[in-house]
Amino acid sequence: MEEKVRPVDLAREHRLSTQAIRNYEDAGILPPAERAESGYRIYDERHAQALRAFLALIPGHGHASATAIMRAAHHDAETAFALIDESHVQLQEDRQTLSAVDKALRNLVPDEQARGGPTFIGPLARRLGVRPATLRKWEAAGLVRPQRDRQTGYRYYDAADVRDARLVHQLRRGGYLLEQIAPVLEQVREAGGVAPLEATLADWRERLTSRGRAMLAGAAELDRYLNAL
Repeated sequence: MEEKVRPVDLAREHRLSTQAIRNYEDAGILPPAERAESGYRIYDERHAQALRAFLALIPGHGHASATAIMRAAHHDAETAFALIDESHVQLQEDRQTLSAVDKALRNLVPDEQARGGPTFIGPLARRLGVRPATLRKWEAAGLVRPQRDRQTGYRYYDAADVRDARLVHQLRRGGYLLEQIAPVLEQVREAGGVAPLEATLADWRERLTSRGRAMLAGAAELDRYLNAL
């Protein structure tokens, strides 16, 4: 017979509140608990392992994806595996982005179109795959500093502006906030090189490595839970 586990015991193991445990069950993260005649929830080792799996999945996949994975795991393991695959694809894309940023920063050569002269907000937005509003937001944050045509008032971006916009775009894809990017760009402008970005790239690489290891740890706990089922 499966040993019963009190909600308070589940909560204490992970320094959570008993309400958090109930919320996780209501959200479908834990399988439905049996109920005593009094309405009291009765958990067992399956619930304990489901909770361990969920908490282990969060560092590698994020709270929302970890929730979706656990909801699927209770009744459709294939869907859970597909969700895990999506996270691994995203991690791989982030690694490729880091590699591209690293290469771009080491070369710091403006793209061919920028060499032909200044460009305007629409064409630049299309080249980056963002909306013009995004470029205006970056400008408001002081990340990109286009000049204005004296006659038309239109923004125009020279080669250095295009370089800055490309770096902002790549660093945003790497998960950096605008306020974190601003001092990095300022250092690049002042130093005229990539040396100031070495620490940023190293930190980014370390975070990706930590995420990869966290995915492994989460997979191990999920496997234990699936075996328990």
